[in-house]
Amino acid sequence: MATSLLALTQGDPAGIGPDIALMTWLRRTAETIPPFLYLGDADVLAARARQLGVAVPFAQSDAGSAEAHFSTALPVLPIAAGADVTAGNPDSATTSGTIRAIEYGVELAMTGKVAAVVTNPIAKSVLYGAGFKFPGHTEFLADLGHRATGQPVTPVMMIAGPELRTIPVTIHIPLKDVSETLTTRMVYETCRIAAHDLRARFGLASPRLAVSGLNPHAGENGALGLEDDAIVAPAVAQLRIEGIDAVGPLPADTMFHAAARRTYDVAVCMYHDQALIPAKALGFDDAVNVTLGLPFIRTSPDHGTAFSLAGTGTAKPTSLIAALKMAAEMAAREPAMQRELAHGRA
Repeated sequence: MATSLLALTQGDPAGIGPDIALMTWLRRTAETIPPFLYLGDADVLAARARQLGVAVPFAQSDAGSAEAHFSTALPVLPIAAGADVTAGNPDSATTSGTIRAIEYGVELAMTGKVAAVVTNPIAKSVLYGAGFKFPGHTEFLADLGHRATGQPVTPVMMIAGPELRTIPVTIHIPLKDVSETLTTRMVYETCRIAAHDLRARFGLASPRLAVSGLNPHAGENGALGLEDDAIVAPAVAQLRIEGIDAVGPLPADTMFHAAARRTYDVAVCMYHDQALIPAKALGFDDAVNVTLGLPFIRTSPDHGTAFSLAGTGTAKPTSLIAALKMAAEMAAREPAMQRELAHGRA
């Protein structure tokens, strides 16, 4: 029988990852929280509980014992932070523990010992200070997936909230570089992966994709830029030939009002802020960052490390709870055979 256990990584230990993990476990009787195994420094977690003034029992666990412990204690698989941790004061010396938690979470998912990985926020600037070579969390996870399977992995970031799902085709690059970076192949592959995972992991039989234009008014027939006709439109045409329900390029300024949102299942946008501004405006506290295209399920809270809130008791666990629930729902929907194939075990 497939496990329902989730792996929860600590994120940057000086951020709010430990705080919201503690608060989420405390809410397990008030609402249905999927069982999770915390991967991180047990001493940091205990110190943060004391700082927050909350009584949380811990149980040293592994993937085999965590579910049995979850109702009475927060199961922790200890991974040393690598240095002393003070809430709100990030230190690149803790990078080894942050990275190891992510690596081990992926390892557990790829071997079928957990149903999915849920990642607490990391601080890229802190990781860069220790020589981290990836642009961000998503790219690192894709590399781990590639290493595990030997197959190319193209990650797609989706922000999913109660009212809107959005995907940026280009992500963490300067706005001035978007038009030179964007290609028809990128738009096509992003949409193709989105359609596949919305079917396989979100239970949508025929996902509807609304594809934005790059320029104002989707280029205004070339008057405001040629990229929409030359790059975006051919990708949409190819998707439609292949039977994917995609429309566009659409003017981004008219895509996100309530009536428009009812006409599609996901909005595919050309750059970071075009996708994330409406997503966060409509669901800042309960939106979830989902990485599509991976050989395992990964979700994350849709917020950062919030160092200024760490240890203060003011951080909200809402997005983490939503991320855990979404990961569990995705794992339950994914066909058993497909999950085995993703784990490389079929």
